[in-house]
Amino acid sequence: MSNNNNDTNQIGLEKADMSAVIAKLNGLLSSYHMFYINVRGYHWNVKGEHFFTLHPKFEELYTALQLQIDEIAERILTLGGTPLHAYSDFAQHTSISEDKNVKGGTTCVNGVVSGLQALIAEQRQVSALAVESDDQGTADLVDAYVQEQEKLIWMYNAFLG
Repeated sequence: MSNNNNDTNQIGLEKADMSAVIAKLNGLLSSYHMFYINVRGYHWNVKGEHFFTLHPKFEELYTALQLQIDEIAERILTLGGTPLHAYSDFAQHTSISEDKNVKGGTTCVNGVVSGLQALIAEQRQVSALAVESDDQGTADLVDAYVQEQEKLIWMYNAFLG
């Protein structure tokens, strides 16, 4: 079945409504990329007594982020948009700052917690806008991420004591 209505995208949502959702998703995609880069840095550079605990946890986290990045980009494509794909675009649209030259375990974990908190806040905005635009697929996608990330925050904060 082809979509013959020029006002809707391939999944039947209004194109005009989706432009704002696509823009928010591209911002979220940018934030995910920046957070991914930060977590890779934590993984590579963490030092100290908790190295053997944190090094694999950071790898587990950035591996999960890779999958989520791909799912967000594919959602943008599904909605009829084009995902951002250049670092310069990510740097311009992210809600997360670069975290350079971090080595201490506690500092790395604090960076993970603040990054997750930023993603959650941004995803809640995306979800609200998606629901407003009758885009349940996007809302479900980011709501699942929020639920998972809230648990991660609890776990990383438990590590911090």
